[in-house]
Amino acid sequence: MTARRLSTAFLLGAIAFGQAILPAPAAREVVVTAGKSAVLNSELPIERVSIASPEVAEAFAVGPREVLVNGKAAGETSLILWQRGGDKLFFDVSVRPNTSQLEARVQTLRRELKKQLPSQDVNLDFTNNTVFLSGTVEDVATAQRAEAIASTLGKTVNLLYVSVPQTDPQILLNIKFASVDRSVSNQLGLNLVSTGAANTIGSINTGQFPAPTITRGADGKVQMTLSDALNIFLLRPDLNLAATIKALQERGLFEVLAEPNVLAMNGKIASFLAGGEFPFPVLQGGGGGLGAVTIQFREFGVRLNFIATVTPRGTIHLELAPEVSALDFTNGLVLQGVHIPALTVRRVHTEIELEPGQSFAIGGLLDRRLTETLMRVPGLADVPVLGNLFKSRSIQKNNSELLIIATPEYVRPMPAGQSIPGLKYPNPLPESLSGTLPRQPGSSVTGPPPLVRQRQSMPLEELLQNLQTPPPSLSGAGGSGLPNTTTPFQQNLPAMAPQAPAAPAATQNASPRPSG
Repeated sequence: MTARRLSTAFLLGAIAFGQAILPAPAAREVVVTAGKSAVLNSELPIERVSIASPEVAEAFAVGPREVLVNGKAAGETSLILWQRGGDKLFFDVSVRPNTSQLEARVQTLRRELKKQLPSQDVNLDFTNNTVFLSGTVEDVATAQRAEAIASTLGKTVNLLYVSVPQTDPQILLNIKFASVDRSVSNQLGLNLVSTGAANTIGSINTGQFPAPTITRGADGKVQMTLSDALNIFLLRPDLNLAATIKALQERGLFEVLAEPNVLAMNGKIASFLAGGEFPFPVLQGGGGGLGAVTIQFREFGVRLNFIATVTPRGTIHLELAPEVSALDFTNGLVLQGVHIPALTVRRVHTEIELEPGQSFAIGGLLDRRLTETLMRVPGLADVPVLGNLFKSRSIQKNNSELLIIATPEYVRPMPAGQSIPGLKYPNPLPESLSGTLPRQPGSSVTGPPPLVRQRQSMPLEELLQNLQTPPPSLSGAGGSGLPNTTTPFQQNLPAMAPQAPAAPAATQNASPRPSG
């Protein structure tokens, strides 16, 4: 009995194992459109439903023998139905995209492109969930705007061509430096000298102006030496009295004018210097002691640094740093016997915006100084009326003014073949120099130049790569290339020079601001 039960269990296990390794029946194809439904019928009652990808499709048992399949998104998935009695039904569900909705969205985007970019040749194609943009537009901003609109439909491939831009405008900046220095000097002083009056030799002075030197020779005669006779000298030999009087009034006017015309490209840096460089010793750091002294050169004179940028409004934005400096030996120092001058600097750093041809006075720097020196002989200077003879006075008035006027304008080069304006010399040049000056031989000697191919348009990514230039920098603009030749304007320029237009990077999710 036990052996019969074991053989029966073994036979049932073998049958179950054979059923487990049997291949699954072929799956049936079910095709449904996204947003629509399909009904599957079963001959036997359905006990359980399973679908592999709920995000692609969903299945519901709506009756004992009916299953509702709803398409949700384009894709494929598997559906299994368990029937009563253990049988299974397999289905391969394919969900197709809803072309009616997709086509409506594509048409909407095409209308939007025509509306936002009416004069541009932009084509939009949608294939395999990818948007392809093609055609030719006029600038980078338009191409990026078209890409931003198309990216709302899905992944976007930008195949647009961009017209090669015209040459950047060239800006000529005319700067007028007017530096007027006025000085007034009033000096009044008196030196009294006795050459033997009342058997007395001596002098009375305030010490501000040098007095004559009186000595008695071996023969008993008095000798008087004048180091500075001032401007009035009186002598009474019969009275043995002399007087030197300083009474001067000076007026001076010194005017320096500089009118540089500096040409620069849009957003680029231009620099101008009319002056020179003077040696300046610099002490280098050393280990444990004094380091070596090296010589560096500092610039002085009339300097101009500026960045001109054309705004979308058509105006010219100027960032200016004009400077006027001169050597000042009065406030210098002496180092190991070497007289090192200081610098008197008048500098302006400002930003203005002008239309072409307009002018603006961007700086009027005034420097007014009054220096008065009064010296007197104690006691004698307090005597009424006569006390003025024992006083000396010096008044120095300085009044300097710096005015800077800026005028930008657009310029173009002279056409090829047009004669260049000649210079007017006060005296004619020698015959050896008045002839044709040496120059590069023309095409008649060297042959025609190679043909330069001009492209009307290029791919967007190529144009963006060509437009990527480093930001403006004035390092080395002074011409000497030394570390300490940069001015404060040059050192601070990277933090304040954002005005140069650069090509923006291509994005898919942000719509760029339209130019103009």
